[in-house]
Amino acid sequence: MDEDFEAWKEERLTKDEPSSSSQVKSSSSSVQKSSASDEKSSSSVTVFSSSARSSSSAAASSSSMVVSSSSVPVSSSSVAAVNSNSFRDSRDGQAYRIVKIGTQTWMAENLNYETEGSYCYNNDATKCTKYGRLYTWIAATTACPSGWHLPSTTEWETLFTAVGGRSIAGTKLKSTSSWDTDIDGSKICVSNCDVNGNGTDAYGFSALPAGWKSGDFAFEGVDAYFWSVSSAPYGNYYYMQLHFYNEQAFLDYKGYIDALSVRCLKD
Repeated sequence: MDEDFEAWKEERLTKDEPSSSSQVKSSSSSVQKSSASDEKSSSSVTVFSSSARSSSSAAASSSSMVVSSSSVPVSSSSVAAVNSNSFRDSRDGQAYRIVKIGTQTWMAENLNYETEGSYCYNNDATKCTKYGRLYTWIAATTACPSGWHLPSTTEWETLFTAVGGRSIAGTKLKSTSSWDTDIDGSKICVSNCDVNGNGTDAYGFSALPAGWKSGDFAFEGVDAYFWSVSSAPYGNYYYMQLHFYNEQAFLDYKGYIDALSVRCLKD
């Protein structure tokens, strides 16, 4: 990634940083795209047809449960109803598209289950409708419906391999719209100022740039951050990052109080 971009991101992160313990420098490598790996194997992916997501204001079913930081009840009534098109979370009635990539079955949308420790970007409910919610790490570990779980770094690596490797995973997993083409119109890039941040969404994962909450909300349109369950040095936890300016995917780590997106993986 260009030095100008690093300077921009350092300045923005310094402005938004709530504490030194939760600040992580985003990975800076930009990887040259390999045309040979653009070919998608039809045997490695099955995309299930879309089922419309229920409104975030939909009434929760009588079997819904509230997850708090002090108590995490597990009930058979919270098991997601799964069919060939989608699954419906019985806790709040929301339906999610699902996609099979290689041997894994993933949510094809960010989780939008409201629980303690979760937020809409900029506290705007319309952002939850578009991006799903942002979760602290503690909230993320219990947010997925029964039968689904927060992925480990090993499981993220399995996904990267299935789409052709980490060096091109960003392009393959990003959605075909909503990603910035430059940063705030400033054209900070030097060698490629016509960069298109959108991906090919070749496998139906449809990652959207929801940004994060690290003290303040930041990086909508620029970055997608997805928690993993895996612990990292200094009391932090790993996440997977996709950046508008890069073709590759990254694994980095942040503090547990920061809020990122959640993609659930089927057990």
